Amino acid sequence: MTRIADFASHLGLWPNSRTMRSQSRARHRPIRAISTAGLVLFGLLVLSPIVLMFSDSLRSDADVDAHPLGIPVHPEWHNYSAAFHEMNFSRTLGNTVLITGCSALVVALTGSMCAWSIVRHARRWSAITYQVFVAGLALPIFVLITPLYQLMHQLNLLDSFMGIILAYTALGLPFAVFFFTSFLRSVSVELEEAATIDGCGVIGTYWHVVLPMLRPATATLIIFSSLSVWNDLVLPLILLTSDSKKTVTLSVYSTIGTHSYSVGQLLPTVVLGTVPLFVIFLILQRHIVAGIGAGATKG
Repeated sequence: MTRIADFASHLGLWPNSRTMRSQSRARHRPIRAISTAGLVLFGLLVLSPIVLMFSDSLRSDADVDAHPLGIPVHPEWHNYSAAFHEMNFSRTLGNTVLITGCSALVVALTGSMCAWSIVRHARRWSAITYQVFVAGLALPIFVLITPLYQLMHQLNLLDSFMGIILAYTALGLPFAVFFFTSFLRSVSVELEEAATIDGCGVIGTYWHVVLPMLRPATATLIIFSSLSVWNDLVLPLILLTSDSKKTVTLSVYSTIGTHSYSVGQLLPTVVLGTVPLFVIFLILQRHIVAGIGAGATKG
């Protein structure tokens, strides 16, 4: 059959493979061009608010009121120096990094331990425990504010880093357990059985086998937990009262007045609070792709 097709193509009665590939590329070229143009347009739409925010942060309030979509002809960099000193950026950034990092790590460790126990050491209470954690995903934060505040007050953990880290850990555990449980159910148990046969205990199996196996999922969970904790305003506003423990979001919120706000004062603080998280996300974005890809492959 191949010889007949080659002979027919040699006589011009049947197109050869090279001609068919060129025709296919010609047909798909307009579609690719439209797709590329659509992606570029979507990217510009996504980036336009960020560019506008940075542009307006270098302008005065009068200039922004006169030309809302204008560009800074004479950039006022002193807006950033004033915002840096007013929000005490180094201290608030350190507080935010401490709270975010500790909360994400504790959520990842405790959530992976609980999920591993539910999946690999099934008991009568395992299904009920898993359902309780999943039910926690449906509870909005505003329902938990009052009992959480009363609990922290009784434990003398108000206005403390320990208290807010524990609060974020409790609120992040339902999603962590659900996330790790779904991942572990698609992973083979053979490596864990081999570790048990070699004499490895429960803690050793978790630390040397399970935790490295969960590395892509753990990296993804830590990144998403960090994003939610970093951008949160509700818990720091309620549980932290002293200026020495302010987070970035609280410092940004403090620049907004009761009836008005200054663009030259607000937007530089927003940029200063966003840039560190944006840089961290760019550095660790490959871990997100790896975690999603691993989950899709195992699923």
